[in-house]
Amino acid sequence: MTKKEIVLKIAEETKIKQVDVKKVVQKTLDEIVAALAKGERVELRNFGIFKIKSRRGRTGRNPRTGVAVPVPPKKVAVFKPGLIMKRDIR
Repeated sequence: MTKKEIVLKIAEETKIKQVDVKKVVQKTLDEIVAALAKGERVELRNFGIFKIKSRRGRTGRNPRTGVAVPVPPKKVAVFKPGLIMKRDIR
């Protein structure tokens, strides 16, 4: 499902203009990204938790040549589903 499909479904069910729904959905996503960029944790009850996790550096390998290549440490966004989401997906 794409963001556009989500917007269309919400607009259809709530009878709100697609343009307005799109603004709200986009602003919601922007705020989640902004909070993660600040290193904050985003908890959406009954949905899940977004947070930043640090990965340590390691030594990788170029698959074509077999030469060892250093992979620097980095931060990645992770998502942990909530209990209701876990239950409904099963």
